[in-house]
Amino acid sequence: MASGDGSQSNAAPELTRRGFLTKGAAAVAGVSAVAAALSPLRHLDPDDVPSIEKFLQAHYKEMITEDKERVLARIRKAVERRHGVTPNVSDPPPLDGVEFVYGLNISRCIGCRKCVHACVQENNQSRAPELQYIRVLEMEKGSIDLETAEHHYDSAQVPNPDKYYMPVQCHQCKEPPCVKVCPVEATWQEPDGITVIDYDWCIGCRYCEAACPYWARRFNFAKSEIPDGALNPDMAYLSNRPRDKGVMEKCTYCLQRTRTGRLPACLEVCPTGSRKFGNVLDPDSEIAYIIKHKRVYVLKEDVGTLPRFFYYFDERGSRYHEPIAPVEQGDAT
Repeated sequence: MASGDGSQSNAAPELTRRGFLTKGAAAVAGVSAVAAALSPLRHLDPDDVPSIEKFLQAHYKEMITEDKERVLARIRKAVERRHGVTPNVSDPPPLDGVEFVYGLNISRCIGCRKCVHACVQENNQSRAPELQYIRVLEMEKGSIDLETAEHHYDSAQVPNPDKYYMPVQCHQCKEPPCVKVCPVEATWQEPDGITVIDYDWCIGCRYCEAACPYWARRFNFAKSEIPDGALNPDMAYLSNRPRDKGVMEKCTYCLQRTRTGRLPACLEVCPTGSRKFGNVLDPDSEIAYIIKHKRVYVLKEDVGTLPRFFYYFDERGSRYHEPIAPVEQGDAT
């Protein structure tokens, strides 16, 4: 504003009642807009809102040792706060000279589903709703029609003499289509053949789920629920630590176990010895022997994924073709 002598005045402009009301209304409108935008956050659990540290976390492959230690410490605190359990969270690396391969003997599987529930327990999968990495298909003998196979069968006893059973889970492909379609590189293949997911980087787009020919990916539509006392405290960053709503997950060959010299939980619980697991690079391993000497079947071999999970059959007349006693359904859970 110019003064009477022509100079510029630094005095604040006069605030009229109209101006005050106009600016006040604009400020209230702005605050209201922000409040409306943030109102959905009122219903979120504190664990659903990522911390600044988690939001700015580097990609797993770019983290140095100190970064990983901070991340593991943050996960431990989150598990303690939510579940009241002090976990052992580790990050076991792939073993040198190891390529894990899984074989499943269809001629011995009885469809008891013990593998399914052992996997759920070991890998801290949600119980409500329950996520299952393994689907056991019940099929007519002589048929391999996966589209009409039943995986919600509820017979009084297993095995049904007119059926056979084919458990399906992540095949840990050498050419994994799920990895190729991930737009943020949240999933990748490790040197030991295991395809992993960094849950902190997954954006839940579900492209990997659509790309997988084995229906092996699972999406968390709801907040994971694990009953008190059911949490497995032995966890690894890339496998069985609790997952957030809105991310993908899958079988990792129980890497928290297998990279430390143990066997997958599904194998240990199998009552018929249908499951075999080991290092295919070791020529003296059982899994290498099976590949060389058994009748091997690769599911959907034509799609070119080169899976590290396969099925095999015993030769007729072997002791494995002796009748197997039925398992009561109540004992299979």
